[in-house]
Amino acid sequence: MQLTNMQWRLQMEAPSMYRRDFEIRRDAAKDEMLRLFRSLYGETGFDRLMTMVRSRWEDRPRSLRELDRSRSENPRWYQGSSMVGMMLYVELFAGNFKAMQEKLGYLAELSITYLHILPVFTMPSDANDGGYAVSDFTSIDARFGTDEDFDAFANACHEQGISVCLDFVLNHTSDEHAWAVGAREGDASCQARYFTFPDRTLPDAYERTVNEVFPVIAPGNFTHDARMDRWVLTTFNRYQWDLNYGNSDVFIDMADALLHMANRGVDIFRFDAIPYIWKEWGTSCRNLRQVHTLLRMFRLVLEIAAPSCIIKGEVVMAPQEVAPYFGTEEAPECHLLYNVSLMVELWNTLATRDARMLRSSLEALPTAIPEGACWVNYVRCHDDIGWGFDEKRARELHFDPFLHKQFLISFYEGSFPGSFSRGRLYEADPKTRDARNCGTCASLCGLEKATEEYDGYQTELALKRVVLLHGFLMAAPGIPVIYSGDEIAQLNNYGYANDTNRSMDSRNIHRQPFDWEIAQKRDDRGSPEGIIFSRVKHLILTRMQENLLGGGTRPKVLATDDDGTLCIALIDRTTEDPQGILLVVANFTEHQKRITIKLGRPSGRYRDLIQGKTVDPDNGPVTLGPYELLLLRGERQT
Repeated sequence: MQLTNMQWRLQMEAPSMYRRDFEIRRDAAKDEMLRLFRSLYGETGFDRLMTMVRSRWEDRPRSLRELDRSRSENPRWYQGSSMVGMMLYVELFAGNFKAMQEKLGYLAELSITYLHILPVFTMPSDANDGGYAVSDFTSIDARFGTDEDFDAFANACHEQGISVCLDFVLNHTSDEHAWAVGAREGDASCQARYFTFPDRTLPDAYERTVNEVFPVIAPGNFTHDARMDRWVLTTFNRYQWDLNYGNSDVFIDMADALLHMANRGVDIFRFDAIPYIWKEWGTSCRNLRQVHTLLRMFRLVLEIAAPSCIIKGEVVMAPQEVAPYFGTEEAPECHLLYNVSLMVELWNTLATRDARMLRSSLEALPTAIPEGACWVNYVRCHDDIGWGFDEKRARELHFDPFLHKQFLISFYEGSFPGSFSRGRLYEADPKTRDARNCGTCASLCGLEKATEEYDGYQTELALKRVVLLHGFLMAAPGIPVIYSGDEIAQLNNYGYANDTNRSMDSRNIHRQPFDWEIAQKRDDRGSPEGIIFSRVKHLILTRMQENLLGGGTRPKVLATDDDGTLCIALIDRTTEDPQGILLVVANFTEHQKRITIKLGRPSGRYRDLIQGKTVDPDNGPVTLGPYELLLLRGERQT
């Protein structure tokens, strides 16, 4: 095909245009990057870092450079209501990346635009912590296919408007990583990438100030390596060696791996366990100020060489403690952070039929965060449910924190009298009586128990609970992420107990193969699978059509006269116009409620976006059915 003069000119100008963009970004960030780098490492290594960044940008495919330009014109692209996520394991959902590509039609059917792929980097064959023990940060494990299969899959996702999210484990490598292998062989430069000690002197000093992450299944923070005859810092598991970010080579090489994967089509990097990544003896080695320096540098590296990519941080604490990882308006860090407390409080509210703690959690959601900051919300995920609620607020509401936690643990295990739930305990400690809970959304919501007992009424209530949770997920400020299988009401899979490699980890009860056989029933509106799929799909489409259901709104909790209900107003950050408000009204009980919503000012009628009915809170109580959710948009008055 013969090119026109204009096409020839555009082709010739494009490389220089991209180069100018890169140089502008680099020059804008370089002084800050140098200052931050010096604060940790002095001068050594900075030139190597900047040379690496330029080299990775030069390798960046033209299609991704175009995406960089496009998203730079809309830097908060991820905050829109069109962002709806799904989280899944490749091997459980489809088997490998070739098969994943063939399953993209299913995700498109649900209008998924954000896909969190759980760990797929090269890992040990057995002890690998579900893939969070990484042996190579730039290669795909053979069990998922080849690197080329992944690249083709990432390209296919982009063609369908799906952003790809991958876990990027900052804190540690597996003990099969090339650096760990070199350390075992006596390579001093490799040993310097970890924390290794000839005796227990420094490890014992560390243990006096640092808690254990998994005191039951992985007690202690150090492992003795017989071949090296040295003690290694292993915060999470004996086969996960903590990286020493006090070594500039570690930061540079991890940043290099990050950009390598950005150039292969990863849009969102989930930084795992970030509060742990800087170690300093005599401290708790959690949430140290140097962690924020490292995060800011990782973000600058991306902003220079791959600005269409963003960072999602995993920080499992209350929102007030999580929010600092957003950084500041002047020096932002993570673009996205999990609101773990929302998930915990949703399950607490279902069990207690009392929304007051959820209400308090939403009222306490930090507002002093950067404009580009966005929460990530979920009902279930690959992990357990840990009961980290606000104990001070629990006491104010006359709940004994210890006894209340015992109630929740037994309720979602299914052993509490009258519980509708079925689940398993994780990390149960008989001494402290602490534990976490595992299970699929549908089983925890009562569908498994109701099905076993052939109880049609309880089945109906269980389905309503699943829909309520996912409806609230779509309405909560931030990006909603569905755990694969919950959209078709998959139940717990107890087969893991018969697998010697999986039986010790009860999280495998919900880390199960996606059931394509029951997924075939998703169009059957008479089956639980079809009911949940159709309603979740409707909720997603409702969200996508309403700008106020995006990540850029701020919630304002409104008072109701019933503790089992909740009402929040979603308000556009840029306006106080009453027409710029959307009310989210939820009933977290199995009883019909007639509630008064205290709006504070006349507002007229509202239309429910889910069902289409209208309500007028100014002229009397609003009626809510069992576990009903209303998304009420103010009707413009004429």
